[in-house]
Amino acid sequence: MTPTVPALPAALDLIGIAVFALTGALAAAQLRQTFVTVAFFALITGVGGGSLRDLLIGAPVFWVRDPLVAPVCIAVALLAWFTPVRWWRGRLLEWADALGLSVYAVFGTIKALHWGVPPVPAILMGVITGCIGGIVRDVLAGQPSILMRPELYVTAAALAAVVAAGGIALGLSAELTWSIAVLAGFGLRGAAIHWSLGLPAHRGDE
Repeated sequence: MTPTVPALPAALDLIGIAVFALTGALAAAQLRQTFVTVAFFALITGVGGGSLRDLLIGAPVFWVRDPLVAPVCIAVALLAWFTPVRWWRGRLLEWADALGLSVYAVFGTIKALHWGVPPVPAILMGVITGCIGGIVRDVLAGQPSILMRPELYVTAAALAAVVAAGGIALGLSAELTWSIAVLAGFGLRGAAIHWSLGLPAHRGDE
């Protein structure tokens, strides 16, 4: 019997995917790639984390069964292709990405828990859901991965995932768990964006 997963509102789900897809499409557009490459970047960034999560927990890969996800990613690729890259510069996309990161870290954690994954691996599934698409995007684009930068990105996803798992363990409602966990992750990522917060780097031989 397929576990019941707390539903993410369809509109919010597609908006989150579109935001991630746009960051991928713009990365390819900035490199002056063909539309095929732009569309591939959009798709792999939009669905990469969720696809890996579903494969690891034994769930059907979400976007293969959803008729809207792939068209949304292609539409975003078209948007990036036909608009100047300068339109998308600035902090707006970064803040939108922060919200998407938090939402999908929470969703990935809750989905993993409802598929019988223990809490700690489920939290890691949440981090994977929020971060893997961006990591793959950066690697393909030849840019330093978010894993290799000190900024609080993966840490924000981890916080959202931990709070989500904690809410489920405490028996909180799905709505309350979503709200608190997303706010926690978004708040930390937002603070990192606003104040340029980062983790300390290893000091080498010192």
